[in-house]
Amino acid sequence: MAMMTVFHGGYMAVEVPGIRKGHNTKDFGDGFYCTIIKEQAQRWARRYNTKIVSVYDVRMNMNLKIKEFKEMTDEWLDFIIDCRAGKPHEYDIVIGAMADDQIYNYIADYMDGTITREQFWVLAKFKYPTHQMCFCTKEALDCLEYRGCEVVE
Repeated sequence: MAMMTVFHGGYMAVEVPGIRKGHNTKDFGDGFYCTIIKEQAQRWARRYNTKIVSVYDVRMNMNLKIKEFKEMTDEWLDFIIDCRAGKPHEYDIVIGAMADDQIYNYIADYMDGTITREQFWVLAKFKYPTHQMCFCTKEALDCLEYRGCEVVE
């Protein structure tokens, strides 16, 4: 199995990741969120006074249920809407583009009926690439091996 490096931005080093319960505000539901894009993890960390990026090696367990959205599609949009509404899913790991604050405003407009699905897709073009991996179960967290952390300037 191939190994990859992922990053988690926050206010402290996270040596032992855990499932973080939200209030239906996460794209892929409850879990531990990482990214393969170091700069994105640094942006996440910059929201805090203490800015830390934790670094992990990931060895995927192919026995897990993994959902990967290779592109932003109607399926991706519907999955995010369901997760943000609190609907559970069956996956151990979910991978795909992130609906940042601007994109989520468009999703809210679509959910409210203010814009159509077609209008959403016109507005939803990213200015920079995004990526997120949500480790949703204990078994998924076992794929992560903490390598260390970096302070973000």
